Amino acid sequence: MDDRMFRTAMGKFATGVTVIASEANGEVHGMTANAFMSVSLDPKLILISVGKNAKMNQTIQQAQKFTVNILSENQQEMSMIFAGQMEGREVGFDRFEEMPIIENSLVSLACNVYDAHEAGDHMLYVGEVVNLCIQDGDPLTFFEGKYNSHVTS
Repeated sequence: MDDRMFRTAMGKFATGVTVIASEANGEVHGMTANAFMSVSLDPKLILISVGKNAKMNQTIQQAQKFTVNILSENQQEMSMIFAGQMEGREVGFDRFEEMPIIENSLVSLACNVYDAHEAGDHMLYVGEVVNLCIQDGDPLTFFEGKYNSHVTS
């Protein structure tokens, strides 16, 4: 199998869409990610996957904390901005637990790095959730390389 075939196969798994955010040296960085999962209830742990060469990897290593923002169906543009698909857009971050979060996300999780593991060309960060905010709404999802939402025109 080649890289394209593997990517196509992984795209058959429908996921939610998140923006990971962190801050180091006074600079906030965000990154769209669908590689996110819950790990443990006691302690409350989640896992994210970040490319080793991504600026976000360096930021999390320095900060040792990050947020996971689960996007609502109305936040496709936000996802695209942090995926580098829309250039030149300024995004303001709200603050929660002294960490940057995306306003109007379905869920924002404030996490401290609990553990980190190198896995191929990515770093897996296990985050201990220190607090969270939740609001009602429907999720933005991703399947076969396309966004899906419940919004109808």
